[in-house]
Amino acid sequence: MDHLNNLWLSSGLAQVQIGQLFMLLVGFGLLYLAIHKRFEPLLLVPIGFGTLLANIPGAGFDLAPVYDAVGHMESPGGLLYYIYHVGIETGLFPLLIFMGVGAMTDFGPLLANPRTLLLGAAAQVGIFTTVLGAVTLGHFGILDFSIRDAASIGIIGGADGPTAIFVTSKLSPELLGAVAVAAYSYMALVPIIQPPIMRALTTQAEREIKMEQLRPVGKLEKIIFPLTLLVLVAFILPDAAPLLGMFCFGNLMKECGVVDRLSNTTQNALINTVTIFLGLGVGSKMSADKFLNLETLGILGLGAVAFCIGTAAGVLMAKLMNRFSKHKINPLIGAAGVSAVPMAARVANKVGLEANPQNFLLMHAMGPNVAGVIGSAVAAGVMISLVTGM
Repeated sequence: MDHLNNLWLSSGLAQVQIGQLFMLLVGFGLLYLAIHKRFEPLLLVPIGFGTLLANIPGAGFDLAPVYDAVGHMESPGGLLYYIYHVGIETGLFPLLIFMGVGAMTDFGPLLANPRTLLLGAAAQVGIFTTVLGAVTLGHFGILDFSIRDAASIGIIGGADGPTAIFVTSKLSPELLGAVAVAAYSYMALVPIIQPPIMRALTTQAEREIKMEQLRPVGKLEKIIFPLTLLVLVAFILPDAAPLLGMFCFGNLMKECGVVDRLSNTTQNALINTVTIFLGLGVGSKMSADKFLNLETLGILGLGAVAFCIGTAAGVLMAKLMNRFSKHKINPLIGAAGVSAVPMAARVANKVGLEANPQNFLLMHAMGPNVAGVIGSAVAAGVMISLVTGM
């Protein structure tokens, strides 16, 4: 009888708590969205499965190793603990993904129309506005957000998952699960969230604006640009150098044309492998005790606000630029200033085609879209620089 009782007490059924059951449902929900709805499946499948693993009662997938008084290990840590500790806590996985993204990025549209850099910069307004909003909520005791928490939440507005994970792992690791899910969820919802904002802020005539064909960009320009970008940003804002450095390195491998094997590996095998472990590591922070609280709802709400403000700011910046420019910019491409590459550019192109079936904006929208990646990395550096030590 004692053996049966011990067996029962060691089972997951005896140890399960209501919060864990709820988080298991959340994990299944993420898998449903990824598989059936195809919402960011490359990240939500491993995140959803990691959530399941982290909330299995008694399995200990996310437990840290236990040491005795003299430093000898009494029990090893769980799989998810080591994935998180090695890849996310150190910042390694987001940096490797940024390198892969750089290897898949074409700076040609941005170089052909440098003005679109301003649209990418304007879209980062959502980040800083939301930081102020989170600090205000914390100040009045509505939600328990510190300045470090606010910076981590605000970066969701850049619609850049790796950047959000990188910043949060450094400033507020306890919020990582909620921030990552919010960032990737809103990236997946770009086709739903952005079009109403774009239509509300533009007229039919503005949406019909046809832009001039982009000039060809030479190979030398594409090689020089990432090197120049890195040096300028690194000297002015060293905290942005890790993200932007890996991004520029990946792009240089692609454009220089002499390391195709390295570039192909970075674009495919490496980024895919890292994405698997990044998702599992994020899932490890979605255990019931870390995720089920009022602050999580606040993060999801503030993240949505940040994303909407960033979209609106990009559109309004394009409208402002048109007041001083002879060559008009279709304001729709300003919405692509958030760095959800290339989905935001595709959405701008789709809304433009609805207004004018001959209006092809995809390549024009890629300029602010790539600028948004740069802008979010710079914003991340600013956040880390200002907040660290507070």
